[in-house]
Amino acid sequence: MEITYIGHSCFKIKDKNITLVIDPYDPKIGYKLPKLSCDALLVTHNHFDHSYIQGVEGYRLLVDGPGEYEIGGCFIYGREVSHDSKGGAERGKVTMYLITLDGLNILHLGDLGCELSQEDLEKIPDVDVLMIPVGNKYTIDAKTAVKVISSLEPSYVVPMHYKTPDLTGIDGLSSVDEFLDEMGVENGVKKDLDKLVLNAKSDLDGETEVIVLKPTH
Repeated sequence: MEITYIGHSCFKIKDKNITLVIDPYDPKIGYKLPKLSCDALLVTHNHFDHSYIQGVEGYRLLVDGPGEYEIGGCFIYGREVSHDSKGGAERGKVTMYLITLDGLNILHLGDLGCELSQEDLEKIPDVDVLMIPVGNKYTIDAKTAVKVISSLEPSYVVPMHYKTPDLTGIDGLSSVDEFLDEMGVENGVKKDLDKLVLNAKSDLDGETEVIVLKPTH
């Protein structure tokens, strides 16, 4: 399985049988959107920087809310969480997605705005790859992200939704370095990898490792 970071909160997940794309963004955020095609397109919420579905071709399944879905041996579980720390009163709800593919569990948290509840945690099995927003303002901040990571204990953490020089259409986000400092992994983190390649669950050593993927936009 290969996980490629397109940019912002957008990822492509691909194995030999199926391709998924999550949260394609409108190019007005400042990133170009490369040509994308997939079998299943997942959208966490209907904001312009997460739901540019017209930028993706060929999908047979559109997943844009809570529920259970299956396509080509890939199982997708969507669960509603808050976009803010006030139960959704400020920015509404988003859908986080647990994707089970090739025996691995991948959790994309969308624009999560608060810590996960105990009920949320009970609905989520062990997480192998966690895609987590770390930019603050519209999502959780670095300190809350560390708490969420501690509650889930994933094998790999891939930060997303943070400030970069090219992100000209969204103001006020924090950089990924603030999150890395909070995690205390500024020296041991793997940075600027082109993709995350996973072969089998048995290859995971159980220790949480932060991977900063290089965007392809």
